[in-house]
Amino acid sequence: MRYLPTLDNLFDDIFDSDFLTPAKGVNAMRTDIAEKDNSYVLNMELPGFNKEDVKVSLKDGYLNVSAEHQDDKEEKDKKGHMIRSERYHGTCSRSFYVGDGIKESDINAKFDNGELIITLPKADEKAVEEKHFIPIG
Repeated sequence: MRYLPTLDNLFDDIFDSDFLTPAKGVNAMRTDIAEKDNSYVLNMELPGFNKEDVKVSLKDGYLNVSAEHQDDKEEKDKKGHMIRSERYHGTCSRSFYVGDGIKESDINAKFDNGELIITLPKADEKAVEEKHFIPIG
């Protein structure tokens, strides 16, 4: 039974609903970055995604990782009548600046059991431009 909101319970439905709970992809793509002798290793969590859902690209010194997943579930009873139908479509992406000295051929990526592991060499320190600040007068 629905009730009319009063000043006392006006926002109860909002705080009790799923509206304020995190969406399915919010915690997706958690990334750990480890520094090795001559490389960096990125371990990225992608639960629920398949290898075919994930794309890795390199453009203008940025390593871009994106994932897109679509899921359609349909349940029918013995007579073929639909009793439930659910659809989910989600995308997420991250970008990391790796420097202009890195080439696609220098990067290795593998996907295993919902985890994307990317290994890339450290950029030459000469290739990484220092940040210069401009004085404000």
